[in-house]
Amino acid sequence: MAVLEEPIREPLKLRNLIDGMWVESEGETLDVINPATLKKIAEVPISTAEEFDEAVQAAKAAFPDWRRTPPLARARCLFRLKELMEQNFEQLSRIQTMEHGKTIDESRGETRRGIEMVEVATGIPSLMMGNNLEDVASGIDEYLIRQPLGVFGIIGPFNFPFMVPLWFIPFALATGNCVVVKPSSEDPISQVKIAELAIEAGIPDGVYNVVHGGRTVVSAMLDHPDIEGICFVGSTPVAKNVIYPRCGQTGKRVIAQGGAKNFALVMPDADLGRSIAACMTSFYGNAGQRCLANANLVVVGEGLSDREFEAYYREVVDTFVGAAQSVTVGYGLDESVQMGPLRDQAKKRNVLNYIEKGLAEGATLRLDGRKFKVIGDYPEDCFIGPTVFEDVTPDMTIAQEEIFGPVAMMMKARSFDEALEMIHANPYGNAASIFTNSGKWAREFQYQCQCGNIGINIGIAAPMAFFPFSGMKDSFFGVLHGQGQDSIRFFTESKVVIQRWF
Repeated sequence: MAVLEEPIREPLKLRNLIDGMWVESEGETLDVINPATLKKIAEVPISTAEEFDEAVQAAKAAFPDWRRTPPLARARCLFRLKELMEQNFEQLSRIQTMEHGKTIDESRGETRRGIEMVEVATGIPSLMMGNNLEDVASGIDEYLIRQPLGVFGIIGPFNFPFMVPLWFIPFALATGNCVVVKPSSEDPISQVKIAELAIEAGIPDGVYNVVHGGRTVVSAMLDHPDIEGICFVGSTPVAKNVIYPRCGQTGKRVIAQGGAKNFALVMPDADLGRSIAACMTSFYGNAGQRCLANANLVVVGEGLSDREFEAYYREVVDTFVGAAQSVTVGYGLDESVQMGPLRDQAKKRNVLNYIEKGLAEGATLRLDGRKFKVIGDYPEDCFIGPTVFEDVTPDMTIAQEEIFGPVAMMMKARSFDEALEMIHANPYGNAASIFTNSGKWAREFQYQCQCGNIGINIGIAAPMAFFPFSGMKDSFFGVLHGQGQDSIRFFTESKVVIQRWF
């Protein structure tokens, strides 16, 4: 077996970054485990509310000077951070694979996406510009300026530990705010490495803080009077029932991105080979642990006879299963591996429970991911292979709920309208894709589909950093989204000045 280059050789002891200093927490610690090897790679503290308050006070004290720092000077710090990320690109990517489990190519893609967030935020001198109009009345001019608010809390998810907090951090810093970041305690190392590079890039003490922890830190963040807003990405129950209402109660701005159950429609005129290839990365990339993963593949029989429709459905399913069977599973640092493990054993048990539910509800298990072969000599505790159910109906649990694992549901819709009704009947509205060569169906889909991110012959409808990461229904709670101009508006207040001079 090839020796794989692991940047973490000995377990790290992680600390909090408060006011430019790495300080040990008084809280208990948890082990961070590499899910592919089950080896301990770090210890992360579960910090106290008092330690979180120390970080907020440091950020609050740093805010006046950072706000007065010219936008161009703030941008230069981000330029340096971007360059340092480029210099450490491969190490940052390999750390993600070790702490999360995704393949090295997926980690490289995540690193690139994160760097792009910083790159877009460097344009803050233009992005933050207001507007004006003279002579709104006789001798009176009016103009709008955007001003930062103060300290923001960032709560990161486990599935993209490097990239997702960067949907928010660079934009918050560029606009003149300070941040306290709470990484996922499951894979917090990436955020520690970013913070180390931020210090090296010259971001002043107190502007960028990192506090590890769990519910205690989140609760303290939600209730703290000096936190102006919260950015959260995680499950819908937490976003809907905890983050969003608590921010409403305390008057905080909020971006709360929740879960998903994404549909992919395959129309009769689709380029089947290219469509299924796109579906492989969408359904099984990141082991299905992504809010943009497609889960329900709907074969649409618009314009086909019953016999033609059944033949087409069979062709799509057989092609999909054939491609899924060829996906290699193993340790993500192996360049030949196409899918890594789930993040931990509990997440695997959750997926296994959904497979059992699907069988109990009458779906046909066409490809059983419980029977697979791991490349290399690694424990199988967190691994599961690509799984395919067919004969799935919209009322089944596996068709309705987010599984967050490599499980694909094959479904039928006699018409385009029926397929659209399936999407709209589901409570989620994060993303949806259509595969077709018809401009008519593509336009109807983007016009009517009640989802925030739409893919047309695209399996993963992931917006670039200069567009907002959208979401609708139970997939998003708030008004403004992360990334792009939405992010600039979220992290600033619009102040309107009306002036007359005598």
